[in-house]
Amino acid sequence: MEHHEFSEQEAIRRSSLKELENLNINAYPAEAFIVNATTQEIKEQFNPEKNNFQEISIAGRIMTRRIMGAAAFFELQDEKGRIQVYVKRDDICPNEDKTLYNTVFKKLLDIGDIVGVCGYAFITQTGALSIHAKKLKVLCKSLRVLPIVKEKDGEVYDAFSDPEQRYRMRYVDLIVNPQVREVFIKRTKIINTMREFFNAKGYLEVDTPVLQSIPGGAQARPFITHHNALDIPLYLRIANELYLKRLIVGGFTGVYEFSRNFRNEGMDRTHNPEFTCLEIYVAYKDYLWMMEFTEQLFEKIAIEVNGNTTAKFGDNLVNFKGPYRRLQMLEAIKEYAGVDISDMNEDEIRTVCNQLHIPVDKTMGKGKLIDAIFGEKCEPHLIQPTFIIDYPIELSPLTKRHRSILGLTERFELFVNGKEICNAYSELNDPIDQLERFQEQAKLKEKGDDEAMFIDMDFVRALEFGMPPTSGMGIGIDRLVMMMTGASSIQDVLLFPQMRPENK
Repeated sequence: MEHHEFSEQEAIRRSSLKELENLNINAYPAEAFIVNATTQEIKEQFNPEKNNFQEISIAGRIMTRRIMGAAAFFELQDEKGRIQVYVKRDDICPNEDKTLYNTVFKKLLDIGDIVGVCGYAFITQTGALSIHAKKLKVLCKSLRVLPIVKEKDGEVYDAFSDPEQRYRMRYVDLIVNPQVREVFIKRTKIINTMREFFNAKGYLEVDTPVLQSIPGGAQARPFITHHNALDIPLYLRIANELYLKRLIVGGFTGVYEFSRNFRNEGMDRTHNPEFTCLEIYVAYKDYLWMMEFTEQLFEKIAIEVNGNTTAKFGDNLVNFKGPYRRLQMLEAIKEYAGVDISDMNEDEIRTVCNQLHIPVDKTMGKGKLIDAIFGEKCEPHLIQPTFIIDYPIELSPLTKRHRSILGLTERFELFVNGKEICNAYSELNDPIDQLERFQEQAKLKEKGDDEAMFIDMDFVRALEFGMPPTSGMGIGIDRLVMMMTGASSIQDVLLFPQMRPENK
């Protein structure tokens, strides 16, 4: 992005900066400013009878200002909120020299500038909690004009509401739309809650490679890069599954990782090319155990974040209290699409897709065709938390065959509000079966499916040493945050979503 021409306001701010320098006031001082209170603490705890908060040191941005001759009010915004500050010329300039008030505060400071205030809390005659400033210090001069919302005759002006601008300049979004900050505080709370839940059970948080020589553990198109020293292609990980399973082979009972994954696919309201996933693997468990584990986890997250087990998404009130409905995938298709495909071959299922007007192409094998029907006809109906279980084998190359139903696997996905939120298996630990499944994927790759899996012979070798029966689960953190905050777009829960470069 090239530097733009200065607007009139920006030119004025730069000239104010020069004037501050001429007055020997550093607009970007190096020394620390000690903060001992936040706006929230003062609002919640100030008690005039106790006479507390009498030596406040607070810092933040000037957000509004009213100057009335020798006194003024301004609103100071810190991370926790806003508070009114009362500035009296003779208090901040106790000596003859009134430059700090008359010139610096009244003329050279602007909305958006960051200042430090020392003073005491009091209630004004109109009943407003305020800070009476005894000292004022310039901490940072803002050279750009903040889009401050103004209302006139019921009309709103200058609202910073254009999504493109908000995502591109998230720093401005966070300053002028404080409600946005709440989403990201909740995001961190969700991740911390999950960590606490796993750690309490004795599972180990680990790190696995982001750069992989074979992208494995999912069906997706990878990003490719090149390692100069080794002169080999490397891939950004699409999942961390195969590495975590190697650790189960190595003897860990439970491992998990919050993993940044990368998939070279389209962008929409629920997809970003990089996203965060939680994957957890626990030895000696199966997918039935994992369903109960998931119910406990989601119930805990909902209570921590929203105070109860319910959350509202648009018009839908969703309850995360377990147990959740369990519905076989082919039964769901029978229920919502009105067709029984359980005994059909690939060609017959393709015909069904055509009859149902579901777009398909010749690169799609049986698994992808079934998935297309399910996605189109079933997913939108799954509003309350629902486990879709027992997926066809063609859709699940890393999953154990079903213990009693031929052609199916021990897999579930949890759907909430019409979206898949997590994916779990009784993990495939038979190395011979695993190699055959990889080889089936290789055939799909040859057929033109660029999301089909690579064959990872080292992973097969690891399984040949023996992996105990294991259940694993992956949760899309971004989608989970969308669920728990009622956000309608993934861009609203990513601080810096992927965007096309400016001026391109």
